[in-house]
Parts: sequence; C-alpha cells; structure tokens
Amino acid sequence: MGKNSAKESKLAPNDLSNLGRAVQGLPPQLETSQSVEVPPPKIDYDYDKELCRLQVELVKLQEWVRHEKLKVVVLFEGRDAAGKGGTIKRITQSLNPRVCQVVALPAPTERERTQWYFQRYAAHLPAAGEIVLFDRSWYNRAGVEHVMGFCTETEYLEFLHSCPQFERMLTRSGIILIKYWFSVSDEEQERRFQQRLKDPTKRWKLSPMDLESRGRWVEYSRAKDEMFAHTDLKQVPWYVVNADDKKCARLNCIRHLLSMIPYRDLTPEPIKLPTLDRRKYVRPPMADQSFVREVYK
Repeated sequence: MGKNSAKESKLAPNDLSNLGRAVQGLPPQLETSQSVEVPPPKIDYDYDKELCRLQVELVKLQEWVRHEKLKVVVLFEGRDAAGKGGTIKRITQSLNPRVCQVVALPAPTERERTQWYFQRYAAHLPAAGEIVLFDRSWYNRAGVEHVMGFCTETEYLEFLHSCPQFERMLTRSGIILIKYWFSVSDEEQERRFQQRLKDPTKRWKLSPMDLESRGRWVEYSRAKDEMFAHTDLKQVPWYVVNADDKKCARLNCIRHLLSMIPYRDLTPEPIKLPTLDRRKYVRPPMADQSFVREVYK
C-alpha cells in the first residue's frame, strides 16, 4: 500500500492526504466548485477479511512510527458500552506491545488527587517511536467527574480553560494527538447493558458507575456538548465515530486512524532462515521435568 504513489490530482483542502486515501484503497478526491459534503459511497466487504487487511496496514504504520521516531497519542472517549475497548483490542491485536501501549488508568489515588491534574496522564506520554492509546483520558474531568460531582465547579472550569492549552503544548512538542468520541444511541446502549447482564464473561464490565450513569443520560449529553464546545480545536479536533454497529465502528475508526498519519511500507525483504543446529546433544531425562497435564488432546 505504502509504495503506491498518489495519482496526480488536486485534493480538496480539508480532504485526506493522497497517501491516506491510498492507504484505504480510495482514489484521490477532486476539488469541486461547491463545498458540498458528499457522503462516501458504501462498499461491499467481508468484516473479517477487511479487519485483517487493516491490521496489516497497522503493522506497516507501527514500523513507520518506529523508523521515523514519531510520538503518537490516540484518545478513546465516549458513552459506556460504546465499543471503545473492542476497537482498541482490534488495533493492538497484531502490534508490538513495546511500541503500542494501552493506558487505562484507575481512579486517582489520594496522592494523585493533590497533583497537577494532567500529571498522571503526562507520565504515560510516548517517547520517540511509540504509540499510546488512552482508554479514557484526561477528559474524565469533563465527563464523569463533573457529572458525578467528583470535582469542584472551579476544577471543572479550570479544566475547560487549560485543556486546550495542554493539548496545543503536546502538539508543539511533536506529539501527534488524535481524539475519538464513540457515539452510541440510548437504545443500543440499553441493549448492550442487557447483554452484559446475561453474559458472565462481560458482567465485570458493568461497574457501579455505569449503573449510576443510566439515570443521568441528559447530564452526560450536556457535559459532552460543553466539552466539545471548548476542546474541539482546529489543531486537535474531535472525530466522532458512529458506534451503533460495533463492527462498522471498528473498521471506520481504524481506516481513519491510518489516514491520519502518512506512512510508507517498510516491510523487509523475505527472510531466509539459517540452518537449524542439529548437533547431537544428550538432554536431561524428560521425567525430571514438570509438565502441564494434557487434558485436551
């Protein structure tokens, strides 16, 4: 993918880069005389095959980040049960955990509550050649902390004032900051909550905070709108992912992420394995070792 040069054409100023569109298998978008937003055409696809293809591209992106010593931060925010964790899981599934790390911080400790608010998040920012995915982030203050009363009104207003400055500081330092908001309808959220109640492997996902939030849907909506009004910056905009369909949300988010960081394919030439060392060696008796019982054969 990365080696394909974009066709010569004029791109709309706000459109994806030629390379980004080439990543997605799309032709360059031509300028139009009128700035009318045209919905992208729907494509036929097989979810598993498309996910596999995009994950291969993520590996290429990872190698480019390492090669160019880029620093990438991706924030995942949204309603409870909106599918953030599932998308993060598909992104990291084939990546090197030493390059791409997931940060999902618990509630702050007593000591952390006395620190500068952004301090505990800043400790997890990437070094050169690293990608950090925040499964919820410093925007907790604008959402759950504000709605549930875990911060004062003064602290909340200070966050709305200082967050844009903090993010501009990150981008000036060379960090590529991308922010996603996963949007889910109340009907779909209710369906997923009911599914979690019935599935013992997912019941742990229903926290007391999730249950409490059910009675504060409007308050959370108002908090989200206020947050966007203050932090949807030109340099670091919010990208909203329609998450009512989990599989579509995953593919759309990954495709968009790939388009945000132009990269080249650095896949090395085919590797020839060296000859296996087959020198004779007398190993210790097998009976001296402790084996896991083979129940499944």
